[in-house]
Amino acid sequence: MQYVDMSKEDLLETKASLEKEYEKAKGLHLSLNMARGKPAPDQLDISRGLLDVVNSKSDLTALDGTDCTNYGNVNGIMECRQLFADVLGTNAENVLVHGNSSLNIMYDQIARGYAFGYLGETPWCKLDKVKWLCPAPGYDRHFRVTEHFGFELITVPMTENGPDMDVVEQYVNNDPEVKGIWCVPKYSNPSGVSYSEETVKRLANLKPAAKDFRIFWDNAYCEHHLFGDRKIDEVPDILSVCEKAGNPDMVFEFASTSKISFPGSGVAVMAASVANLDDVRKSLNCQTIGHDKINQLRHVRFFKDAEGFRKHMEKHAEYIRPKFDAVLRIFDEELSGLGIGSWTNPNGGYFISFDSLDGCAKEIVAKCKEAGVTLTGAGATYPYGKDPKDSNIRIAPTYPSVEEIEQAAKLFTLCVKLVSVDKLLAAK
Repeated sequence: MQYVDMSKEDLLETKASLEKEYEKAKGLHLSLNMARGKPAPDQLDISRGLLDVVNSKSDLTALDGTDCTNYGNVNGIMECRQLFADVLGTNAENVLVHGNSSLNIMYDQIARGYAFGYLGETPWCKLDKVKWLCPAPGYDRHFRVTEHFGFELITVPMTENGPDMDVVEQYVNNDPEVKGIWCVPKYSNPSGVSYSEETVKRLANLKPAAKDFRIFWDNAYCEHHLFGDRKIDEVPDILSVCEKAGNPDMVFEFASTSKISFPGSGVAVMAASVANLDDVRKSLNCQTIGHDKINQLRHVRFFKDAEGFRKHMEKHAEYIRPKFDAVLRIFDEELSGLGIGSWTNPNGGYFISFDSLDGCAKEIVAKCKEAGVTLTGAGATYPYGKDPKDSNIRIAPTYPSVEEIEQAAKLFTLCVKLVSVDKLLAAK
């Protein structure tokens, strides 16, 4: 029976039973953290071979003759550019290789627009207002970057096919203060949604009122498929679709090996039109004399090619899949048919998105923490950390063990039930 159909007496009886369960759960003294999408230590062990492909006796010369031990080559070594180009479905000339963090590249690229402008346009620091579109629920760190620069963040609803394009087109095509949009096109954080071909085409065919409008295309989960027996989500290459639409300079694409090799010691890239990259190099050549080319070289020698990337990610999926299965199974066993929550069942990525009854998310997260399970803060998946419905919660199942995940999921569903009963009783 759905909770909403229960009488007050039934709800009170249910609440009493749930409170006993909750006190028992607190007695377990759990200490589990599911706040961030981190790979587990045993999962990271599969990348240790990366440390052995280069040593003191290795030839550290790139294919183009670059001495990887010395200064130079701000573009990154060519074989690494080609590797990422093949993974992303673009051309090597459209790729710049940086350090380990794609978020760092995104921050720098926002800073360039703010301080210098793009392709000769007015720097954003000289404008009265800059607006930025934020599909939500979305990635909290994206929102924090643009909030940090003082931009006005505009929430765009997410649909099963990506951001609501009617809303996007209305803002972008009519308001010159709108300078960009955050996008996670495949297995999006946190919902796991992948953009449809129609959504990608509509994004590429925008007619921005601002000449310096940019799509920030964070392709963080481009190879992060979870289930080998399911159809792999396919998203068109945004650079080529934009070029075909006559908007070749409208997108910056980002990716990294943060959840492929080592999160703190991987390789990150930006892909864009040649004109955009030439513009970027003007300031990049002032920032650095070159990133870590030995790290680039060892990644290429370890993965070898795009197929090597994919085979490595199949190993990651073997670790991650049972954890997602456990969460989804327990959610289904404990919450299906009660009418107090819904959740995503993604084909890939790192998260499950849960929606509670309106007004319950913060209290659910608080009760979980009180009983020893730390979740991403309620509201974090929306601009300014403010979920207007107080309903969305991001579940990150990857770091704890399967046994710990089962404990955490059971506690989570218990808290969902308890907070939902209180919510419904308050309305009686």
